[in-house]
Amino acid sequence: MAIDWLDLDTPPALPGLFLRAALRRKVTGRKLPNIGLRCRVEVEPQHLARYRQVCTIENSPYLPPVYPHVLAFGLQMKLLTDRRFPFPLLGLVHLENRIRVLRPLGGLGPFQISVQVTDLQPHDKGATFSLITRLEDQLGLLWEGDSRILCRALRLEGQAPLRAEQPPLELTPLADWDAPADTGRRYARVAGDYNPIHLYAATARLFGFPRAIAHGLWNKARSLAALHAHLPQAGYVVEVRFQKPVLLPTHVALQASEPGANGQFSLIGEGDTPHMAGTWQPLTV
Repeated sequence: MAIDWLDLDTPPALPGLFLRAALRRKVTGRKLPNIGLRCRVEVEPQHLARYRQVCTIENSPYLPPVYPHVLAFGLQMKLLTDRRFPFPLLGLVHLENRIRVLRPLGGLGPFQISVQVTDLQPHDKGATFSLITRLEDQLGLLWEGDSRILCRALRLEGQAPLRAEQPPLELTPLADWDAPADTGRRYARVAGDYNPIHLYAATARLFGFPRAIAHGLWNKARSLAALHAHLPQAGYVVEVRFQKPVLLPTHVALQASEPGANGQFSLIGEGDTPHMAGTWQPLTV
């Protein structure tokens, strides 16, 4: 079925969308809407520099591989707070994230960014769906992101799809870093994602967390920055599964397999707490 696309002149303003998200608390349906949002975007060099600083990413002629998610955040928020989207935004859980880098992410644009939701499936803890984000230039698709999200407030009949697991590779220490208490606030100022679970211990406790937790996409961006020598400029897929939340402040360590076309990595916290497990492999179109 064709997507009903809405083309916006500019990225949406976030304050009103946060208010809409805060006021909505109920599931209003059991099907995903067949709608999508598109918008023209350009990268602001100062914003990109701040993102690199927050995620400890070295300067490069190419955009960081997780950065398009930040460019799309306003569109994602507008879609997930649309009255036709049936689930309340607060309480959704980002379980997995996959990015496909088809061509080198060079230049500052103009680009077209688009978002849609698809693939509603049963899950042991509720139901999951994919938030698909695409970045295109004049030549076509450059980058695609698939955020797999859990809605615990909806139950669907049927079995959760089986997950294909790769044989484990030997992982060795690659890097480690501190995640200070203000990590979530610093990332929010760049990414625009002011989810209260990431900001302060007091606001995180309202949602059942003992302390503020780091954004999952900050964990992924920081890890891929450390893995830059393992990854090509383009033609690859990186998938991660978010495990235990990174409670701030803390210290984490990244383990990875040897450089190669295929690989695995893991983000480990204090007491060997597993925070994130990931893979990279060549892109198959």
